Amino acid sequence: MRYFLALAVLGLAATLTIATYPLAQEKPAQQTKRKANPALQLVPNAKAFLESLNAEQRAKAVKDFDSKERVDWHFVPLETRKGLPVMEMEGAQKEAAMKLLRASLSQVGYEKATTIMNLESLLRQLEGPGSEARRNPEKYYFTIFGSVAPKKKWGLSIEGHHLSLNFVIQGNTIVSSTPQFFASNPAELKDTYGEKFPKGLRVLKDEEQLAFDLLSSLDSNQKATATLPGDTPKEIRGAEEPQAPATEATGLAAGKLTDAQQATLKKLMEAYTSKMKPLVAKKRWTAIDDAGFDKVHFAWSGASQPGVGHYYRVQGPSFLIEFVNMQPDAAGNPANHIHCVWRDMAGDFGIPVQK
Repeated sequence: MRYFLALAVLGLAATLTIATYPLAQEKPAQQTKRKANPALQLVPNAKAFLESLNAEQRAKAVKDFDSKERVDWHFVPLETRKGLPVMEMEGAQKEAAMKLLRASLSQVGYEKATTIMNLESLLRQLEGPGSEARRNPEKYYFTIFGSVAPKKKWGLSIEGHHLSLNFVIQGNTIVSSTPQFFASNPAELKDTYGEKFPKGLRVLKDEEQLAFDLLSSLDSNQKATATLPGDTPKEIRGAEEPQAPATEATGLAAGKLTDAQQATLKKLMEAYTSKMKPLVAKKRWTAIDDAGFDKVHFAWSGASQPGVGHYYRVQGPSFLIEFVNMQPDAAGNPANHIHCVWRDMAGDFGIPVQK
């Protein structure tokens, strides 16, 4: 999957300003320390980004840490939103912004994020005249909340259509990395749209296919327990709300799965955690293990094959995954438009949930 995405990103980036950039230059000792701690990657790249901006741009890009805008997250194609968009940056500023994006994610996360950005140009092509302002691969906004300093608590938002990344950093620690939202339209390219958009491209392949693999491995009793009652949800719950839905986990408990099924469930969860830097992913898995992996639940609704609407959630005491594929894509192919999110049940945006 990583190899396939890498090829796709390299091809797509050729027509856009979005590209793969190295992190800010550092001495060897600093690089070793930085690689082990993602917070140390973010600080110099956030500072470099801010230093590249003029006063007017900084006024858009920097907000108070306590601003209500910090928890105001969206993934729809809004006319405008918080922060400074890439389309209002010059060449070196764009490069600094993309370095900051790269510093916030793992390599696979960065590849998926930039591919999602690039898909905006395909949506413009599919939707035709009148979509130019709405579909722009540079309409992604960067916001710093607070002061970027070693002893300060500060936040980072990188957001646009189908992408919302939210971080809180304090000292040498990323204390929050949620909500983490990725989406893709089309979910799978059914045709080739020129050299840069090959047939078969699936940005969120693992997030969908591994869930189908797990579902198909369940016996009839397991499947009955995993199936949610009622109509298939049309959207993730709590979309654009500051905190995840405070509901108990439902569906089939991991403790009721076979070893092979548990392995598939873990791979599915890793499709989400692997978008983050290894230390952030490790922190999530530690919380899952401390709470008990057997308490994780898998729940499903809708069709058991692609092309027909389906939804799933994976929830444990410390986290919530939701995935929905109900909408047609821009070319009219049914159930080919994915939304998926990872949330922190202890509190998104570094804000503890009141129990």
